[in-house]
Amino acid sequence: MGFFITDALAEAGPAAAQDPGLVGLILPVGIMLAFFFLFILPQQRKTKEHKKMVEALNKGSEVITTGGLLGRVVDLDENFVQLELSDNVLVHVQRNAVASLLPKGTYKTRKKSDKP
Repeated sequence: MGFFITDALAEAGPAAAQDPGLVGLILPVGIMLAFFFLFILPQQRKTKEHKKMVEALNKGSEVITTGGLLGRVVDLDENFVQLELSDNVLVHVQRNAVASLLPKGTYKTRKKSDKP
């Protein structure tokens, strides 16, 4: 058929007739396990820790929100937290917006250092 290209004919041997079987599943299953252990499992752990931290909030806790606000919890209910950012400055945020708890005294130290 081709002048410059020779025709290739497939040989009907036993190697061409076999399907990959379980050996062909090793790579896809390995990739799925790697994704599970590298991405899904750590995210689940982080979500559980954040949920425990949000449930452990109480009055007087010093927190940082996801927006970067530093404040002390003045009041809380089922869905919202009222934070005192400064004297007579109160903000309502959702409980899930609390990013982390701070050690006691952090808010007071920060408040004193802001004054001239």
